[in-house]
Amino acid sequence: MAKLSFKSQKRKENEEFALAYSRGHSMTADIWRRLLRDKSSVISMGFLCIIILLAIFANVLFDEELVTLQNSAIRNQPPSFEHWFGTDLYGRDIFIRMVFGSRVSLTIGIVTMAVSMIIGGLLGAVAAYFGGKLDGIIMRITDMFMAIPETLLALCVVAAMGASATSLIVAMTVAAIPGNCRLVRSTVLGIVDTEYVEAARASGMRNIGIIIKEIIPNSLGPIIVVSTQGIANLMLTASSLSYLGMGIQPPNPEWGAMIAEAREFLRSDPYMCIIPGIVIVLTALSFNLLGDGLRDAMDPRLKD
Repeated sequence: MAKLSFKSQKRKENEEFALAYSRGHSMTADIWRRLLRDKSSVISMGFLCIIILLAIFANVLFDEELVTLQNSAIRNQPPSFEHWFGTDLYGRDIFIRMVFGSRVSLTIGIVTMAVSMIIGGLLGAVAAYFGGKLDGIIMRITDMFMAIPETLLALCVVAAMGASATSLIVAMTVAAIPGNCRLVRSTVLGIVDTEYVEAARASGMRNIGIIIKEIIPNSLGPIIVVSTQGIANLMLTASSLSYLGMGIQPPNPEWGAMIAEAREFLRSDPYMCIIPGIVIVLTALSFNLLGDGLRDAMDPRLKD
């Protein structure tokens, strides 16, 4: 009898797992289907896929030496079939520099958002879960940092560490953590008293296990949406800092730094500034539109 009872219990657990998996798979399919119905999201994904693929396969498509190779004989040439985006003041192909520069801009945006969301997310989840004095201390420290504009805070960190890719990522990560902390805290506050969290507590699961296994996975919806849109803001901030000379330094290609190098030719050769500027705007807009599409697709109130 005990053996039969064990088998029936095991079968019931397997059925519950299969049902949960089926529901999760169905929900993912519904989100994907709603996202594909949004034309702006589809166009944004297509554009971002092109940018990401160019960044990944840049070394396969072009010789990396062409990024810094100078040729005064073809300097300041307008766009043509040979040089799609023209050449800059040193005779370097702008299109090739834009392709390799996409690596820098995307890496800065994605890495900064990932690190700041992990640190800020954990702080926000801990603050919301435990509450009390710990919540008050974390939030007051967050308020102190949020009182300083993000760009100004990033400028101070870069000025202290020196202009480089590493200092730029550290600076923007420090500036982005407070906002991500508040986002996750507000999301977790709506989850911390739910039945499945109470059940996990009753089962004897440790607090850290509840936060990692129960609370954070159920907070991923708004986190993914905000992260997608946050990458766009971080890329714009990185380009702004590089334009001011506080980010990526020449001759390394970075979209903001390329605009800074070409600003003295804005009247005579405007394409040198306009083309990188358009790419920055389109990339940031694509991330924002994709974030809007994900937000709408993940809204449980929407029905087919």
